[in-house]
Amino acid sequence: MQAHHVTMLGTGLIGDFYTATLHGQRGRDHVRVVFSKSEERGAAFAERWSIPEHMTDMKAAIEHADTDVVVVGLPNYLHEEAVSLAAAAGKAVLCTKPLGRTAEEARRMLEVVEKAGVFGGYLEDLCYTPKTLKAITAVEGGAIGDVTWVRSRETHPGPHSAWFWDGRLTGGGAIIDLGCHCIEIIRNFVGKGNRPVEVMCTTDTLVHPIDDEDNAIALIRFESGAIGQFEVSWTFRGGMDLRDEVAGTHGTIWLNHFLRTGFEMFTAGGGGGYVAEKAETAAGWLFPVGDEKHELGYPDMFSDMFDSMEAGRAPRESFYDGYVVNAVMDACYRSARSRAWEPVELFEWRGGSTARIAKTPETYEGQTVIKRELLPDGRSKLILKDPATGDFSDRVVAGG
Repeated sequence: MQAHHVTMLGTGLIGDFYTATLHGQRGRDHVRVVFSKSEERGAAFAERWSIPEHMTDMKAAIEHADTDVVVVGLPNYLHEEAVSLAAAAGKAVLCTKPLGRTAEEARRMLEVVEKAGVFGGYLEDLCYTPKTLKAITAVEGGAIGDVTWVRSRETHPGPHSAWFWDGRLTGGGAIIDLGCHCIEIIRNFVGKGNRPVEVMCTTDTLVHPIDDEDNAIALIRFESGAIGQFEVSWTFRGGMDLRDEVAGTHGTIWLNHFLRTGFEMFTAGGGGGYVAEKAETAAGWLFPVGDEKHELGYPDMFSDMFDSMEAGRAPRESFYDGYVVNAVMDACYRSARSRAWEPVELFEWRGGSTARIAKTPETYEGQTVIKRELLPDGRSKLILKDPATGDFSDRVVAGG
């Protein structure tokens, strides 16, 4: 197995998470060069993570002769430039979310990577959390039947760096920052081959004095008839709330990733140390996260990226997936303006077709069974519909 030497672009919070994961996940990959526009930040980052070189020239960092993979942990407005430089250098490139500020920008990034023939991975960590991966496996195995509805929620008190708040640099507000996670989580549960057809979205700026949305809710209708629902907010108080719910014809899944992980602690305020990402206080009832890297999916994400790279296969999350997410977000913003359902516009759909959810109904004595439930005495109650008259009736029968 190959050891990879990485050029890390960016020294913010995500750069720290990525580097901590890379230096520990497979035990052989290492950040060789780090880029920061700030000499001071680059030097501090390099010292913190024992990185041999730090540079303030992004092109030079990407083209460094001793690295074979470029990880983009930069603000949104720098993604396209970084990806283009990496592709031109013939290096594998892994880009943080969102891929682009718009679908058109993401499409250009997808095309430049594919034209260069280099590996492109979309670093959508929340699709790799241990709970999510296990839940996706259960869904794909048929545990809950056909997925009919998925709800994904990500809310917190707001981003931690100034550039996040400037829509000119990011492409939007809470949807661009958080909705990209939710959309891809939803797509993993309804199936990547299930085309997103149209979107209804409402946005508002309720708290922060900014030009972009700090709250949004959206519905995404898929080809199968399944509905995805996401809720995002930069005004939620109490930390970071990450939750997913999946409903199917034969079952339900509930996931809570951050505020209710089985670790709760009360303190009168003695320590004052770090609790978890986006935690608002270090006193009172706290919800620490045992291992944030794993809870947020980073180790499995990077293992998938490097293992896929070596095997010559596409990763679970590709640049095309990032493009589809951007297209859905574009539709969300159009819908928020038009206050109507808006189509998801894709230059190309690579997922094939998905049949609409449909079941052959059970019958009982010529009647259609609408619902069957077990009574306390062991008999079954049937809700029936007469196909000839359209009338509904109750029937209690023996056995289950």
